[in-house]
Amino acid sequence: MKTFFKFYFLISIIIFSACKTETIKHENILWYTSPAKNWDNALPVGNGRLGAMVFGNPIHERIQLNEDSMWPGGPDWGNSKGTPKDLAEIRKLVNNGKVHIADSLIVERFSYKNVTRSHQTMGDLFIDFDDNEVTDYKRQLNLNKAIVSSTYKIDGYNTSQTIFSSAVDDVLVIKLTTENPKGLNCNLKLSRPDDNGHSTVTVSTPSNNLIKMEGMVTQYGGMKDSKPVQIDYGVKFETVLQVKNTSGSIVAKNNSLFLKNVTDATFFIVCNTSFYSNNYAAKNTETLKKITSKSYNTLLQNHISDYQNLYNRTILDLGHHQLDSIPTNKRLELLKQGNEDVDLTAKLFQYGRYLLISSSRPNTNPANLQGIWNEHIQAPWNADYHLNINLQMNYWLADVTNLSECNEPLFDFTDKLIERGKILAKEQYGFNGTVAHQTTDLWATPWMRASKPYWGAWIHGGGWLAQHYWEHYRFTQDTTFLKNRALPALKSYAQFYNDWLVLDVKDSTWVSTPETSPENSYVAQDGNPAAVSKGNAMAHQIIGEVFDNYLASAKILNINNDFTNNIKEKRSHLHSGIKIGPDGRLLEWDKVYEEPEKGHRHISHLYALHPGDDITSKNPKLFKAAKKTIQYRLEHGGAGPGWSRAWIINFYARLLDKNAVQKNIDLFMQRSIYGNLLDTHPPFQIDGNLGFTSGIAEILLQSHEGFLRILPALPDNWENGSINGLKARGNIIVNISWKDGKLDQLTLKSASTKTIKVKYDDLEVLISLTKDIPITFDSHLKKE
Repeated sequence: MKTFFKFYFLISIIIFSACKTETIKHENILWYTSPAKNWDNALPVGNGRLGAMVFGNPIHERIQLNEDSMWPGGPDWGNSKGTPKDLAEIRKLVNNGKVHIADSLIVERFSYKNVTRSHQTMGDLFIDFDDNEVTDYKRQLNLNKAIVSSTYKIDGYNTSQTIFSSAVDDVLVIKLTTENPKGLNCNLKLSRPDDNGHSTVTVSTPSNNLIKMEGMVTQYGGMKDSKPVQIDYGVKFETVLQVKNTSGSIVAKNNSLFLKNVTDATFFIVCNTSFYSNNYAAKNTETLKKITSKSYNTLLQNHISDYQNLYNRTILDLGHHQLDSIPTNKRLELLKQGNEDVDLTAKLFQYGRYLLISSSRPNTNPANLQGIWNEHIQAPWNADYHLNINLQMNYWLADVTNLSECNEPLFDFTDKLIERGKILAKEQYGFNGTVAHQTTDLWATPWMRASKPYWGAWIHGGGWLAQHYWEHYRFTQDTTFLKNRALPALKSYAQFYNDWLVLDVKDSTWVSTPETSPENSYVAQDGNPAAVSKGNAMAHQIIGEVFDNYLASAKILNINNDFTNNIKEKRSHLHSGIKIGPDGRLLEWDKVYEEPEKGHRHISHLYALHPGDDITSKNPKLFKAAKKTIQYRLEHGGAGPGWSRAWIINFYARLLDKNAVQKNIDLFMQRSIYGNLLDTHPPFQIDGNLGFTSGIAEILLQSHEGFLRILPALPDNWENGSINGLKARGNIIVNISWKDGKLDQLTLKSASTKTIKVKYDDLEVLISLTKDIPITFDSHLKKE
């Protein structure tokens, strides 16, 4: 076993004790000894809607600002493109083996091709201080309190900057303090980048303590149908900064504020947009009036209390906290040299929870490709919502790590997508129900967008999202949600698939056509790559799952009618999406093809393993085939940095392969994170962070098979530890501690009285739980 940096053990000695019924209080802090030199090393704060990346520079500070509805355009580019006649023509081409023509037509007839319409930065706050000597510098993000701070000495006097984004008070707060009796001198300026030479904001100083920045989001470098388009309209916004100081003076000049001899000052930043309210400026005024009547300490405690109500529910402790004496970036360097740091793994787990809390709260938009943190006018991949894994991966962790409320923006958004998708399904394909393709944006566009068929000619983005409704019910057992939200969503997608499927006369099964496998291609009979085919694996895995989950929901709600009977019939004769090829791997397409990219990052045909649940330990042959499929991809260079490696961790956890889990955790941490621990795709994408957290949860607890599996893939180097507050399906809160790599103690608390099966290693027991009464078991699953 590798060393745990033994040369640092002399710094401090921490005695680890695996927790029984209480969790050791330990703060997870990322810290550094220098300011961030670039955006990829700045530290994020957010309240779900309003966020910032903090550089922590004591001389020339930059605080890059974000708001989640900063998008150009509107819901005005139509709902569909193409006709049912086009679909019939493409299906005929596929049936006749003319797949290259089908590749071309599916894009020409149905796709908006390349689209540039991006989530954008809100702008920047620049704070320029006097150029004094700075010593004893420290910058940190406290994950337990959601606070970014920097402390240092200026000319020998203690000075600090503290920043947090409060959800409860809807404000970004910045506090500057110094012990220097002469105070600090600084200049505050709000600005926003131009959009292809066009000014995007008007900045003013209505009073000596106020800066106002007003504008409208545009995209003069926009694109639609792969053609340039100037989007000169979009979401309107107002950002206001107000200063509250107890000493010194403030003067407004040249649309900036100049602070002189200030020993204690608090800056409040509020922003509202026309997406949320027509009276967005009035909302800013109202918010500022409320918060300026409160003390800084009140705002701080409000924020901490609100945040910890979510964050403190789940705590992972893997020990080895003595490494906290080393700056986070130095720990990363040591880890990349091959040293172990399991405590940094635990921090990265909690970092994912922090990021989701900070980018997805009730009544906000869902976390996009970058959460809410984006410094661009034209972001990579538009910082939009990719539906062929990325948006879904963002939310895998929500229920299992006890953040169920953070799902609400996803469901609110998907409900909008469903309504627009109903129009597309009818106009474009001639079918009932709803459909969404590979990518969407703030305006819940359901249409296809891709210049190449393998990039986006895929109809299952919505069907995948439907899984999240069902899983949320399984975790929460909320029958009101099931009836009012989950069942309508599942029915809408089931209706579409019911109409979409075609009877294959060869084997009398219902098959999906035309089909692609996300972002991948195969070698057609003429030796050239092609994307479009029929009967692909992932398609039928998703369709089968939608049917299963709809029928299960209907059964719970006592619904039995002609439509449920029709879906039962279709499901019983659905073309299989799980087939083993002659080489022992699972097939990605309906038949064996050569692969142009053998190490492709998407392993879409393993959807049934994770996040689906049709491949489990009950079928050892499928388990073996799934593992061989992954190994083949990895042997050919698959699973690059970011979300793909995170998915591999989730796969191997489901395969109960602790050694592969450990190896891929190490690879993720060595190759997939920046100095601020944000995921690098590259560039930054948040899905890798959030998918990593999901993977760690899968290592410790699984409940997708209808029972609880405890420590299913615990790595050997996690010798001692504890996890408190995970949530299992069935709405059961689970606390686990282990010693020397073996279960020590298990505590279960159910929201309802029930009997469940629990497995640990070779042990399997039935356990009766009484509503809201925690029960603790020993290492043999016997009640203590």
